[in-house]
Amino acid sequence: MRNLKRALSLTLASVMLLGMMVVGAGAASYPDVDENDNVEAIEVLQAVQVMRGDDNGNFDPDRSVTRAEMAVVMALLLDLDYQYYEASCPFNDVAAWARPYVGACYANGIVSGYDATTYGSNDGVTPVQAASMMMRALGYFRYASDYKDGFETATVRQGTRIGIFTDVGSSASAAMTRNQVAQMALNALQCTMVEPSDNSFSITTPDGFTVSQGRTN
Repeated sequence: MRNLKRALSLTLASVMLLGMMVVGAGAASYPDVDENDNVEAIEVLQAVQVMRGDDNGNFDPDRSVTRAEMAVVMALLLDLDYQYYEASCPFNDVAAWARPYVGACYANGIVSGYDATTYGSNDGVTPVQAASMMMRALGYFRYASDYKDGFETATVRQGTRIGIFTDVGSSASAAMTRNQVAQMALNALQCTMVEPSDNSFSITTPDGFTVSQGRTN
């Protein structure tokens, strides 16, 4: 958890600087991205090398993102040493190219499967699933009791509270586009981080201010 928090903090510092540069630059660098897309998010995620364009120089903002591709985003966002995790990926339905990323995210508690051997690699990732991955990286949902109202309800409620769905523009169950994933990732990097322990937790805001208090159930 501490290593993930450090990685997010470093990425956030880069995002804050790059965000100002993107706002000043204005237009998107991809020919298939226009003012109707989340231009700032796309440019920032490209600049920190988390989401990139294709070989033709396009971003393909409207293409759906699979659960395997979302694991790639999370592994890069957290700067995980994904090369070492291919053998530890427990799921049978993950292609070879994605196994290191899914394995790294699974080992670090960022993703889970539909069951012990099925990840749903080729399924479109939903906003609830993506938000859950990002909030786990931020330190939320570390206890079984955090899901006492159900996975979707708990995720939507907490995600809405911290602003992770802001400007994403998708229903809870629809497959997310690359445009939407970029915006959610940028939102996550601007959210507060939580570092729980057995009896207490601390919240670190994007400006580095930390508040600690006892945990209540």
